[in-house]
Formats: sequence, structure tokens, C-alpha cells
Amino acid sequence: MSSRADIGKQISTSRKALGYTQQKLSEIAGINKTTISEIENGRFTGSFDIFERLLDAVDLQFEVTSKQHSLPDWDNIEDIFSEDD
Repeated sequence: MSSRADIGKQISTSRKALGYTQQKLSEIAGINKTTISEIENGRFTGSFDIFERLLDAVDLQFEVTSKQHSLPDWDNIEDIFSEDD
């Protein structure tokens, strides 16, 4: 799963590849420039509608996948549970 910061970086990269400033993207998506900055910096906690409009404006889409769980390598178990000296 991507973090908010990772998603923000992807949006920023896509915006720049399209040659948009945050102001231009704000006009295209109908979203406040400050909100775009918050999203790109991983600090957005607003509505999904805003997020979805922004993704659409930079030719990205939101994808939901099953959560991935991974087990540690058995060779590293001792290291994981060892106490720091």
C-alpha cells in the first residue's frame, strides 16, 4: 500500500510531466491550490471527491487491492526479537 506521501509524490510527478503548475491544476480540477499542495505533501485528510477529481486531472486513478501481509525470513527471527544491548 502506498502512503499519503508516496501518493502525493506520484501526483506531483504526473502534474509536472503534464506541464501543469499547482495553480493551473487548481483551475483544471476546481480544487484550491492549497489543497493540492497538501495532497502532494502527504498531509491531505479531506474528502475522497476532491482526491478523485485531482487524480482524474493528472491522468491517474485510485486502485484498491487486498492488503498484503508478509512474514519475516526465518533466518532473521532472532534479530527481530533480540533486545538491544
